[in-house]
Amino acid sequence: MTAHMLSSLSARITAIGLVVLVALASLAGLLVDASQQTSQSFRWASHSAEVIETTEAALGDLREAESGQRGFIITRNPAYAHSFAERVESSARNMAAVVRLTNDNPLQHARALEIATLMAQRTAFLRQPLDLGRRGDFPGAVAIIVSGRGRELMDAISVRARGFLDEERALQTIRQDAADQRLVGGRRLAIIGAVTVALLVIGSFALLIRGIRRPLATMMRAMTVLGDGEQDARIDTSMGSEEFTRLAKGYNAMADRLRNAVTDQASSERELQTVNAELHRNSETLRERGDVIELLGGMAHRMQAARTDDELAQIIKVFVPRVLPDVPGALYAHNNSRNCLVPVASWGGTDVLLDGFSPERCWALRRGQSHCVTEPGRDIVCGHASEGEVYHCEPLLAGGEVIGVLYLQGLIGSENRFRMNVLTENIASALVNHRLQRSLREQTIRDPLTGLFNRRYMEETLKLEIARASRSGTPLSLVMCDVDHFKRFNDEFGHDAGDAVLQGVAAEMRSRFRDGDVVCRFGGEEFTIIAPGTTADALAGRVEAVRRAIAELTVRHGGRSLGSTSMSFGIATWTDAMARDGSTLVQAADVALYQSKREGRNRATISLVAA
Repeated sequence: MTAHMLSSLSARITAIGLVVLVALASLAGLLVDASQQTSQSFRWASHSAEVIETTEAALGDLREAESGQRGFIITRNPAYAHSFAERVESSARNMAAVVRLTNDNPLQHARALEIATLMAQRTAFLRQPLDLGRRGDFPGAVAIIVSGRGRELMDAISVRARGFLDEERALQTIRQDAADQRLVGGRRLAIIGAVTVALLVIGSFALLIRGIRRPLATMMRAMTVLGDGEQDARIDTSMGSEEFTRLAKGYNAMADRLRNAVTDQASSERELQTVNAELHRNSETLRERGDVIELLGGMAHRMQAARTDDELAQIIKVFVPRVLPDVPGALYAHNNSRNCLVPVASWGGTDVLLDGFSPERCWALRRGQSHCVTEPGRDIVCGHASEGEVYHCEPLLAGGEVIGVLYLQGLIGSENRFRMNVLTENIASALVNHRLQRSLREQTIRDPLTGLFNRRYMEETLKLEIARASRSGTPLSLVMCDVDHFKRFNDEFGHDAGDAVLQGVAAEMRSRFRDGDVVCRFGGEEFTIIAPGTTADALAGRVEAVRRAIAELTVRHGGRSLGSTSMSFGIATWTDAMARDGSTLVQAADVALYQSKREGRNRATISLVAA
């Protein structure tokens, strides 16, 4: 951007907005990259955990198969032989899964293949006495068992499995540490980036205000000297901006005319009065614009620091009437999910459309430029305005995207148009920044699979709600629940099908619980609901409705039905005797959940724990 392009105040303000947007976009890109790297590290740690869990399951199945074989030989009960076949099949399936899972690690893959081979040999050896027993030769079967060959194979399997699992646990620890380090780095990047952007905004507006105050002071000094009778006083026209340069040239021209008209006193006095009046008007206008820009700087700084919609609305309600005095109006922001303009703030007694309106109902948004009705019947009236109303709509756009619309009632004078244009740029920039901040926060508190709040957000919210319940004396209840027999979905249909079940259950709970309830994914197939202002008995009705709805839910994945689902629930209410961090309340609800499990699942239990 050349110096000529930045010669006007409006161009500088635009440049500041662009610099801030670029800085925010860069920060967002870095944070997204850090988040992706952290997610990748956590996936590798989970991969190691899956390898360990599957290996231990395979070894356990093999040991249970051996127990079934010996039970059959010793008791001659055929039921043990059936158990043997099931465990052998499960052991082979799990070990095959381990071999596939270790394809990314040649050393571990080789170890897994070796263990699988030894387990196959051990299985074949276990079948020999089992086959003899089935033919009735139990003494021969016992002789094979006591020979010790089977124990040697099992010892070899145990030694190699121990080394394999130790190596995988070490890998898991390394990957978990790497994930933790990247998470810490992401947090540090967010803090440093936010501070940098804030300093950039403050510094930019400080330079802008300084660039206005200096030429203004120069002109004021020159006018003071002129008023004291010094007719040769002139202003250097290199004022740093087109507006001040034009004003300086006008001042110099006025002073020249004043000096040339000294000989004609009467004419000079009238000319001097006219020029003086013009100069004072320009000076007042310039001073007012300087005050407005300074005021807008403070407003922009506060809007950039706003964290909630309420804070942003409060800032707009306070500052806009000061920037545009005696001009009622309202600010509408574009809601992407609903594709409508929703009210953010209003001032001066303006009535707003609480449900908002579609972009098609506003001619300013349809045309992409200002739209005003200066007299009834002189122009097309927007769908969100009343017939016979005098108003002005100013679209808020960023990169061709609709951000919102500024709706002002009454006529907008020439001076207010300058204020309105600068105000519009500041508000559009703030809305874009606010939308980005809200998007980033959503990413940190939402579970990516189900869209529910994550465990971190649940723990923070529970502490706040306990503190609020303690102060106000209102009840607070908590629900712990999980999907019954969830492992069946993963084992029979795969983990993608299990994810589909979790998504279906989460959607059902999100639609069934009230808006004030906080529905979270606690971990795995377990969920938590925080219900402020509700006792366990009152909450039980809502829980029962959710339980019935989920019991009737049939999830489909990959073109096939996964069968019916059900959930078990545990409900507990907080008391003053419980811990303030929520751990006791969670434990009480968890105990009630396990009681539901013991009593047959697909039911809800209210905790009887009082402390």
